[in-house]
Amino acid sequence: MKRIVKIEGLDCPNCARTLQNEINKIDGVKNAEINFVKSKISFESEDVDKATKDIVNLTRRIEPNATIVLEKTNKNKKMLILDLVFLVLGVALGLISLLVSLPTWAFWIVFVASALLLGYKTYLKAVLLLFKGVVNENLLITISVAGAAALGEYMEALMVIFLYTIGKILEKLAVDKSRKSIEDLTNLQPEFAVIVKGEEEIKVSPEEVQIGDVIVVKPGERVPIDGEVLEGNATLDMQSLTGESVPVSIGATQKILSGAIVLDGVLRIKTTEEYKNSTVSKIMNLIENAQDKKSKTETFISKITRWYTLGIIVLAVLTLGIGWAITKELNSSIYRALKLLVVSCPCAFAISVPLSYFSGLGNASKNGILIKGSNYLDALSKINVVAFDKTGTLTTGEFQVEKVECLIGKYNSEDIIFLASLGEQYSLHPLAKSIVKANKRELKHIKNVKEVAGEGIYYKYNKNNYFVGRKNKQEHVAVEVYENDVLIGRIFLNDTIKATAKDACLQLKYMGIRTLLLSGDNKEKVEAVGKELNIDECHSELLPQDKFAFLEECKKDKKNFVGYVGDGINDAPSLTLADVGISMGINGSPASIEASDVVLGDDNIEKIPHAIKISKFTKKIVWTNIIFSMLVKVTFLVLSLVDVASMMLAVFADVGVTLIAVLNSLRALYYNPKKKLN
Repeated sequence: MKRIVKIEGLDCPNCARTLQNEINKIDGVKNAEINFVKSKISFESEDVDKATKDIVNLTRRIEPNATIVLEKTNKNKKMLILDLVFLVLGVALGLISLLVSLPTWAFWIVFVASALLLGYKTYLKAVLLLFKGVVNENLLITISVAGAAALGEYMEALMVIFLYTIGKILEKLAVDKSRKSIEDLTNLQPEFAVIVKGEEEIKVSPEEVQIGDVIVVKPGERVPIDGEVLEGNATLDMQSLTGESVPVSIGATQKILSGAIVLDGVLRIKTTEEYKNSTVSKIMNLIENAQDKKSKTETFISKITRWYTLGIIVLAVLTLGIGWAITKELNSSIYRALKLLVVSCPCAFAISVPLSYFSGLGNASKNGILIKGSNYLDALSKINVVAFDKTGTLTTGEFQVEKVECLIGKYNSEDIIFLASLGEQYSLHPLAKSIVKANKRELKHIKNVKEVAGEGIYYKYNKNNYFVGRKNKQEHVAVEVYENDVLIGRIFLNDTIKATAKDACLQLKYMGIRTLLLSGDNKEKVEAVGKELNIDECHSELLPQDKFAFLEECKKDKKNFVGYVGDGINDAPSLTLADVGISMGINGSPASIEASDVVLGDDNIEKIPHAIKISKFTKKIVWTNIIFSMLVKVTFLVLSLVDVASMMLAVFADVGVTLIAVLNSLRALYYNPKKKLN
């Protein structure tokens, strides 16, 4: 049986990985995973109650500032206040111990009390994890504080733990900021749905709503299920879904997505999906699972930090031994080794790299781009070829009347559309719906309507016999209208190109990315769309297996890193094969969404260059943090070894670098992908 519990106060990705490893060692616990961004632990067990208790006890032992909670609390806020109170008290006692002349016994009581108040969590965690065989930065700081105190460097001992604790508090605030931006997206989940049964309105959970039920949504409420508006007009806040802040107007017959907030008006909606398949549920699932797949950079950093700390301790011992052997001065050799421990803390790497990716994923989500993991966020930056499906991807997939050809003088274009709509109003064919939508007159109910599959609609109106359909083979998409077996007009329809398609393709070209169009449609239509959008290569009349084979061939050239964009079931194989598969979130089939790595929440393909820009910017920040942290640490490491830098400067180097890296990571959260990439 699987269970998910909330964990509060866990604000270090490295600590989360350590805790996850220890939880998986508990008897009866399997497949335990910690979602750092969502602050959740998922695990499997035959006895979940016992397993939960064991996890609670383990967490209490090795993560004193983290707590497993089974109901909503405000523990994080209380813990922050308590940390600040202890910090102030610790500083006050430290100043007393350093500035006031006290008897030796009194000095040590006040000094130790100050050191404990400033860093008791750090010391406790270091000891508890050491018993578990885990060595991390907490142990480095603990040794440094104890060593400095033993050498009589009391002020420096307190400064080490004071600055380290301040740094951890600021890190926590930065992590919470990034985490909240992502968690805000999960507030899309509606708490209830109101089903209309006759004159009665019944409040139920969204999971209870069936396809075809009629629900009502009032001002201030969130739409719980995807559907079609039956009655009412309203303005919707779609920002959580699409990233666009401008409200959208909606009315009868229009599709409406779950997660949107009704700002005014009352809507009656006929549901077209179950909750589990609705837009808001898809978004929730994608966000929940986004942290399961980590980038190579993030995985590498997490792996080396496990051994890095132990290596630093060994290096410090060697430094002490070599220094003592050469200088014969034990105290200065110990002091030099302690400075090495402080400077070499891996905090900057351990926190800034995952935080950069969290911020990048959060930024993408805010802009309606759902990326299934930081490895895919990383992969987006490498794309140099983007292959598009046509229908439903570059085009709307909804036909519109392009022109009307009148073959009888007494009828004009409006007459032909009206006569066709009289019969087409009874058809479910996509072309029929488009013709009825173009009609401007009031339609009357007619009798003797007969639809023949593959042909069209036969009906009678004003004592005349009519037929709407296609009797003659044509290159263009056209519907013929016959009156008493005489062809009186043709209605030509066209699948319109998405309004954002041209800008998307132009942006990709500006970024140096080659574009391809792979379609099963005929050559003439495909080349027309390709020319309109200025696409580099067009390939027509391709079956799904042909697209797959084309991408395989394209990927044989190792220089090509391919993104494929599609929306249908037939696109699923190509989405899986591509280095990055990108699907449509609204009109995309469940198979294509499942097979893809990136989902465009509002089907807006202009979000593709936006996603690539966010990816490139995030990757730039990650490597800036790594290189900057490494350069500063190496510089101060050398200065410490040659006794130029003091312990105080070593602490500033560690804490300062960490804070700069954290603040730099948060830039990925606020980067605007609509601007040109720097």
